[in-house]
Amino acid sequence: MSLPAEFVLGLYIGLLTGIIPALVAGVLGFVFRYFTGVTLPGLGVVVLAVAVAGVNGGLLGLIDPTIQQSPRLLVALTVVMMLALYAHNQGDKLGASLPRRFSLRSLRRQTLSADVISVVGGIGQVTIRPVGEVDDVEGYPPLGAELRGEIASETWDLPADLPLAELEARLEDRLRTDYDLADVSVAIDERGRASIAAAPPMGGLSRRIPEGHRAVSIAALVPTGIARGDRVRLDAGDDRFDGRIVSARSDAAPRSPIGGDPAATDGGQPTAGSAPAAPTAPTTAGGEGRVTVALPRSRATKLLSYDRGRVVVRSRGTRREFELLSLFRRSGKRIAKVPIGAGSPLAATTIGEAAIRDAHGVAVLAVRSTRGDSSKKSWTFSPDGSTLLSAGDECFVVGSRDAIEQFRGDAA
Repeated sequence: MSLPAEFVLGLYIGLLTGIIPALVAGVLGFVFRYFTGVTLPGLGVVVLAVAVAGVNGGLLGLIDPTIQQSPRLLVALTVVMMLALYAHNQGDKLGASLPRRFSLRSLRRQTLSADVISVVGGIGQVTIRPVGEVDDVEGYPPLGAELRGEIASETWDLPADLPLAELEARLEDRLRTDYDLADVSVAIDERGRASIAAAPPMGGLSRRIPEGHRAVSIAALVPTGIARGDRVRLDAGDDRFDGRIVSARSDAAPRSPIGGDPAATDGGQPTAGSAPAAPTAPTTAGGEGRVTVALPRSRATKLLSYDRGRVVVRSRGTRREFELLSLFRRSGKRIAKVPIGAGSPLAATTIGEAAIRDAHGVAVLAVRSTRGDSSKKSWTFSPDGSTLLSAGDECFVVGSRDAIEQFRGDAA
């Protein structure tokens, strides 16, 4: 036969006898890398593949002994070795990228489509939009048409690096806060579309009063800008009462911006967008009015003996925790809550014995543990190496995303 014919025949024989050796090489490369984390040497894979191919081609050699002296044998061996090396490389890559543990929760992580994510200030964001009509929640009265339309026309910007379950939880919390809903359920798909079911507010004032407290209203000169949740001190007679605002009302109408009338053009018509943005939460306009504060039962009874008081707004302070979270995020770090499972090797060991920082690359900021009574949890902040970890404890750790996921898998 001519040389081109021998070459083509060698390719055919190599492909025919190299399928099974390539399959064996790929499986061995994947298994070795997945369970040991080490790449199988390529020379050993080639030797094994040639041996397996020899078994496949042995029967062909017995039928046609002249194949051993023809160029087609060299071409066939080359094809077998190339197929084996390629299959081994792909199996090794699959073993390195495949996660060691699977869970239904992990399957829902990072499933947002890339084309719905926008980058703002170096941080990915996704705009969540309602889809369809806002449904009612079974067991609650139907939602009003005005509130239903307001929710259906709203959009929300949320971080794009969160799993869908966390996005749904954050949107539910925001809807409860903004609209004071009795119950809400949200389902978000990979396109950032939200299916919402909501129940109208029920018992708004009573739901904002902590257990063991009472709401007391008193007439006072109400400062401008008081909102629900502000901490105040009421001075009535010789007594002082510390509490939180649950509602407030002032008789004064909202005043114009500083300088008199709103900004206007030469024609005297207000310019579009010149008026200041309305606050996100209802606030008082100042003047005479009434405030309702939540106080302990004994203090509430005493405040009822006064007809008028003086409102002093207490400082809430600077929220340094938000600045800390921003610094962590800019440096590529995340904070996560990781529970310790009953079968975890970290259970019944101390932080120092487990060498969490060195072995996992995360730092433990706090530990919330149960000791004896499962209904009571105690906190340990900045724990040292002697802190004992037990099954059911919750560790709040900081580290990179990959390090946290590895620690979460070991702690499960």
